[in-house]
Amino acid sequence: MTSSISARLASLGLNLEPAAPAAANYLPYVLEGQLLHISGQISRVGGSPAYRGRLGADLSEEDGIAAARSAALGVLAQIAAATGDRLERVARIVRLRVYVASAPDFQRQGVVANGASDLMVQVFGEAGRHARSAVGVAALPSGVAVEVEALVSLVSLA
Repeated sequence: MTSSISARLASLGLNLEPAAPAAANYLPYVLEGQLLHISGQISRVGGSPAYRGRLGADLSEEDGIAAARSAALGVLAQIAAATGDRLERVARIVRLRVYVASAPDFQRQGVVANGASDLMVQVFGEAGRHARSAVGVAALPSGVAVEVEALVSLVSLA
């Protein structure tokens, strides 16, 4: 396995953008013992919010999957920032919470969330398999379609 998160993504044809700073009074991540709590990451392209709108109204299911993948790349950027871009520090992706801005009758949040889940498995293999919630919401920050937060278990350096 490649030794850095960014190199692993490059091998998959993906680019790791710099970790987004906090947009308000919170931290992008908190390391508590060996657990890394990552604040919600929105879909971004070139550092700007992307995939704006609601699933089932403004965006297709395919757009939603791409938005979830984009937001998951933000999660990976935060993991890289917290670990010095060291892939081997990740013991397991424990849990993802995927929030999907949805029209009232949209019920395929789980399919959209697979965009994030599939990326974690591509990057981390079995260690990328996780527990997950996929929740439909009325709106998300900056009008984006998807936000992903994560809980990650890290390997101890001691």
